[in-house]
Amino acid sequence: MTKESLFPDKREIAEKERRVKEFMELKGLDALVLTTQSNFAWFTCGADNRVANATEIGVASVVITKDSKYIVCDNIEYPRIFDEEVGDQGFKFKTYNWWESNLADEISKLTSGTVGADTIIAGTKLVAGDISPLRYSLTEQEIERYRWLGINTAECMYEACIEVRPGMTEHQIAALLGGKLMERGIIPNLILIAADERISKYRHPIPTENTLEKYAMLVTCARKWGLILSMTRIVHFGSISPELRHKHDAVMQVDAKLIGATRPGARVDFIFGKAIEAYKRTGFQNEWHFHHQGGPTGYAGRDYRARPEVAGIVETNQAFAWNPSIAGTKSEDTIIALTNHTEIISTHKDWPTKTIEINGAKIERPDIMEM
Repeated sequence: MTKESLFPDKREIAEKERRVKEFMELKGLDALVLTTQSNFAWFTCGADNRVANATEIGVASVVITKDSKYIVCDNIEYPRIFDEEVGDQGFKFKTYNWWESNLADEISKLTSGTVGADTIIAGTKLVAGDISPLRYSLTEQEIERYRWLGINTAECMYEACIEVRPGMTEHQIAALLGGKLMERGIIPNLILIAADERISKYRHPIPTENTLEKYAMLVTCARKWGLILSMTRIVHFGSISPELRHKHDAVMQVDAKLIGATRPGARVDFIFGKAIEAYKRTGFQNEWHFHHQGGPTGYAGRDYRARPEVAGIVETNQAFAWNPSIAGTKSEDTIIALTNHTEIISTHKDWPTKTIEINGAKIERPDIMEM
């Protein structure tokens, strides 16, 4: 991929506008406001309206009407948003002094009729739950950006894992991984670290002062251009016990089954059923009860969680992140269901893998790295 391929062109911009205009027509909207970080990044082809990380709401909004598109923000945010984010994408800017006005008032000056929004804003209709499907099928340039994020996040994960040593606290391991991501301009939306017994006890182990003795699990949801890359890796010092070996072999089987079934047109409940069958076949039939199994991703950690009754359909070029787990281990990568194959985008050439054959297809899953 080239540097130029990572940035939006007229085709991507036009496709985003087409989808939104079609959505507005379907919903009977005269205008649509996008303020969340995920939707802003999607429509602006990777621009960032973030200041704080720990919020879904950004500091600038997109307002699309039937004949124009605007960026609405206060005078604090205008210079950076214009200079570094969306200045060349054809937006009109509506800027107000932070002490004199507010977003709702400025939107009312630009719009009339029924105005939809992805967050609660006075005078608008909340349509947040209906917007995310617009993002599901990735454009060619989004796929290129996602591949870059997959390669670079996997490199950061690998580099962090080979530097992990017994005696480090989970906080120190988290800082190691987080620092490597930040050095590449990647935001760690989530870092989970567990060492030894905490891997078996907790499915969402936020880092603590617990000290690593034998093995550690590193998890991240890493974000750039609004896209989120999810992956998990495990490092082990010394020989792996037969019990852990059996569990990890099983969880790789479940993960491979999920990946193998994730093809355009497949029902998500059908894919989920394949995972349940694999859990049962490997002797861990109840383990899926203790943690969700993942689902579609892209501009959200998960757009929704797959469950037995969720009958969504996999779209062409849609990203998924499955994360089956068994107490003490887990398998997770980010994939894209392309037309002719499903691509795993978070791999690293030096990470040990096992090949699992699913319906004639060979799927590589990350093994535990022995140090």
